[in-house]
Amino acid sequence: MLPERRGVIVGADLIKAPDHISDHGLRAVRRGRRSGRRRLLFWMFSFAAIFSICIAVFGFKMLFPGVEERQNFSSLTDVKDVSIKSDTLEQPRKKPHKGRFNPCEVDLGGSVDALVEPKDFWNFVKFSLHYVEREDIPSLENPATPRFGGHQAFEERERSYHAVNQTIHCGFVKGLEGFPSTGFDLVEEDKMYMSTCTVVVSSCIFGSSDFLRRPTSKLISQYSKKNVCFIMFVDKETLEKLSKEGSIPDERGFIGLWRIVVVSNLPYEDMRKTGKVPKFLSHRLFPSARYSIWLDSKMRLHTDPMLLIDYFLWRRKSEYAISNHYTRHCVWDEVQQNKRLNKYNHTAIDEQFLFYQSDGLHKFDPSNPNNPIPSYVPEGSFIVRAHTPMSNLFSCLWFNEVDRFTSRDQLSFGYTFLKLMRTNPDKPLVLHMFKDCERRAVTKLFHHRIP
Repeated sequence: MLPERRGVIVGADLIKAPDHISDHGLRAVRRGRRSGRRRLLFWMFSFAAIFSICIAVFGFKMLFPGVEERQNFSSLTDVKDVSIKSDTLEQPRKKPHKGRFNPCEVDLGGSVDALVEPKDFWNFVKFSLHYVEREDIPSLENPATPRFGGHQAFEERERSYHAVNQTIHCGFVKGLEGFPSTGFDLVEEDKMYMSTCTVVVSSCIFGSSDFLRRPTSKLISQYSKKNVCFIMFVDKETLEKLSKEGSIPDERGFIGLWRIVVVSNLPYEDMRKTGKVPKFLSHRLFPSARYSIWLDSKMRLHTDPMLLIDYFLWRRKSEYAISNHYTRHCVWDEVQQNKRLNKYNHTAIDEQFLFYQSDGLHKFDPSNPNNPIPSYVPEGSFIVRAHTPMSNLFSCLWFNEVDRFTSRDQLSFGYTFLKLMRTNPDKPLVLHMFKDCERRAVTKLFHHRIP
């Protein structure tokens, strides 16, 4: 039997319950309806109160942020048959690209075959330079450890800034017989090859710090391939790394256009300082060379070297060409940047900088039309130079500053140049400081290898 279902409508008939039960149920229904209406009124009042408080405290736009935009957009629907060009709309701002320093146009000569060295080009200051080859040790009781840069006294340093016939320190200094080599040792075969070079493009990789970047062969003339020496100095560690990566010298010691020259017994623990030897002392490494081009290992040469000599030296009648830095022109700013990026020991930087200030270094004033050069801070990764006496002297002096102080050569460039000019007012170094965008136009820049 199914349980009795009370108060259920079946069709049109109502099955009635007993009277006392029916009256009780009707009263319960009425109470439920009254209590339901009270709860509804309570919640509606509560919601209205909360809404009023929010309006007073936060404002109307906070609760309905899209109302104003919808009103503005609705007003646009009233405008008909109006075309809007895409270029009139404000475009989203793009994040500036890190490589915001672009190359500029460089008016290179059309053909190497048409180039002729100017007859009067070598009409620069003339004097004779000789170099300290060996240092005598005063006594056995007070021996001095032989150093690649030698032990230059302060008085010798001051005299070396004079553009006169003299013998100066310029690296490759040996000790007495029986003392070990001071470093940068080359095999005789490489020395013989280098002694025949008259025009040189050189670079270096020490401590496996970079990749081997070959000059763009299709942009190098047949004349330069035959008459220009392309020398890449490496240590044994770098040679092993390059070999593992598939860059193996052929039977003549070449990888592409680069003649690989292995350096043994590096003269400094600081690989950056060791790299200044081929950078500054090309006139010592290539005794027969008339011109040399230095290229940092982070760069690839994609311009014929003879066109570069013509553009940066012959046309400007300059004996030394280097670009200014792309953002900094004052040594004060360069000091702060080196310390901020922890490029070198801060105490060593301060010692060098304070000495330079005491010896006459002043801030670069960009508003001064009489500045001897456009910047006191260079971008030293690309240098074109003729091996003149004044160019060779400046290179030796700059190297000696790096040997004495820090390997950050951008700190010592301005001081060395200004002191040399101040010491020899009638014997100028004809230096052409070109724009950094020109450097970027004749080379391809890469990042150094990440350790």
